Amino acid sequence: MRFGSGRITELPDACRALGMEKPLLVTDAGLARRSIVQDATAACKRAGLDINVFSDIKSNPIKQNVIDGVAALKQGGHDGVIAFGGGSALDVGKVVAFMSGQSRPLWDFEDIDDQRKQADAAVILPVIAVPTTAGTGSEVGRAGVITNQYTQTKKVIFHPGMMPKIVISDADLTVGLPASLTAWTGMDALAHCLEAYCAPGFHPMADGIALEGMRLVKLYLHRAVRDGKDIEARAGMLAAASMGATAFQKGLGGIHALSHPIGALYDTHHGLSNAVFMPYVMVFNRPAIEEPMQRLARYLDLPDSSFDGVLQWILQLRTDLEIPQTIKDIGVDDSRFDQLAAMAVVDPTASGNPLELSEQDCRQLYEDSYSGSLAV
Repeated sequence: MRFGSGRITELPDACRALGMEKPLLVTDAGLARRSIVQDATAACKRAGLDINVFSDIKSNPIKQNVIDGVAALKQGGHDGVIAFGGGSALDVGKVVAFMSGQSRPLWDFEDIDDQRKQADAAVILPVIAVPTTAGTGSEVGRAGVITNQYTQTKKVIFHPGMMPKIVISDADLTVGLPASLTAWTGMDALAHCLEAYCAPGFHPMADGIALEGMRLVKLYLHRAVRDGKDIEARAGMLAAASMGATAFQKGLGGIHALSHPIGALYDTHHGLSNAVFMPYVMVFNRPAIEEPMQRLARYLDLPDSSFDGVLQWILQLRTDLEIPQTIKDIGVDDSRFDQLAAMAVVDPTASGNPLELSEQDCRQLYEDSYSGSLAV
């Protein structure tokens, strides 16, 4: 990881360090029009790199985005990928680099059992990840989330070889992110740390990373939202995002299990939906997480060192950041709860919840998060 303000200037050097002479920069259409992408592309060209840009990506990426990206990569004869942007661009960039040499179809590599072993690891192209949001932490991940439009489900494509070889984490690139997106992506980082910390099983390193990630969120998220040019706060949130994605190798849980289906069906922002579901899932899991929440409260130096202290901190944080209180407020209607619950209970993240989730549990959580019923 090349972490620090201004380190985007090292992008040409990073390409050469990986043997890239013809990188494909994968980003979204909005970023492609901004100076941060145009300046990075120009710097690579000045360094003699034959670089092109692919930006046909949805906010919740679909299979066609990957297919088109692979086609662009092959047409240009590219030898590596620069994944540049938020979680969507990072995920698509990694999956494009992965799929460019595979002979099997995309869904054959969904993160189920040992399906990754069907891949030819020798033909995976190298990836340089350049995050421009502090949320998903996809820059340190080995997977990409792609929506199957036909089944309306989000699929996790996984292979260890998808891990970026170099990350350029430059807080200067996040300065232009609007306050609302800064808040939503920051809450995504918090959700990753919180669910990783609460996931069952023994993983003291993931627990420690998650705890520190949440401390950084507490310290810096308000500041980054209030003043988008606060580079120290922006850098702190970039670190928190990478820590969350590192920690959740231990597991995720109900927040993500509920969030993924509405992202697939309603095209909601993932960090925003995570933020809405967070307290409802916490209350559901309370019997299993009382003691971890007490430790978290002490680590965060909250005035109330209990489960209720953490819950009140998160509720106040949501209010301060103007996060909607219910899924109704973000455009989800109550006509598809049965479908959503059936999708949530089989989402890969559901198995990491501290308490086992049934389909009825998921439906009740959708109902509570729709009505705003939070039985504390």
